[in-house]
Amino acid sequence: MAEMEIRPPKGSRKAKRISGRGPGGRRGATAGKGDKGQNSRSGGGVRPGFEGGQMPLYRRIPIKGFSNYPFKKTYEVVNVGVLENKYADGETVSLETLKEKRVIKKKFAAVKLLGNGELSKKLTVELEKVSKSAREKIEKAGGTVVGGNGDDAAKTDSEDTQTKAEKKTEPKPEKKAEPKAEKTAEPKPEKKDEKKTEEKPVEDSVEEEGKVDGE
Repeated sequence: MAEMEIRPPKGSRKAKRISGRGPGGRRGATAGKGDKGQNSRSGGGVRPGFEGGQMPLYRRIPIKGFSNYPFKKTYEVVNVGVLENKYADGETVSLETLKEKRVIKKKFAAVKLLGNGELSKKLTVELEKVSKSAREKIEKAGGTVVGGNGDDAAKTDSEDTQTKAEKKTEPKPEKKAEPKAEKTAEPKPEKKDEKKTEEKPVEDSVEEEGKVDGE
């Protein structure tokens, strides 16, 4: 077959639809945009959610609940079977080595190791979170886990809550009532009358009467 005989498949290439070339065609004159208005202008139109100036729907609806999205911590999941293929015997598995070997992307700041797959190499794992099954497989192969306290922390938390609940349910020892010492009645001191009797001056009525008679 000659090169000049090669043709694209039927329907794969379509002619460009030209608009705005006179009133004769289907897309002539106003070019399918209608007469006048904001949407007929070049660069016209409104942003998504705009309702002509009235209060838009996304602001009319009340806000309910709480979103943990800004505070959540994203963990990249790595299985034990991946370590078998990427690491040699005696190597250390950490966040830096996982990024160097391109097991995880550089944007991830935390990794959780899960127990899917088989492991036969002796590795030292220094990760933040290690599942129970992954820990068992690593230790079975002769390796060690350093700092993988994800499940251990949850276990200790549950144990702490269990011990607290047991302490609450334990009956408290009864306190023995101590005999109270009898109080002896002390004699109250006698109160003296602080009110002083005021003596009124006696008028010499007899002398006054004599003076009246003399006058």
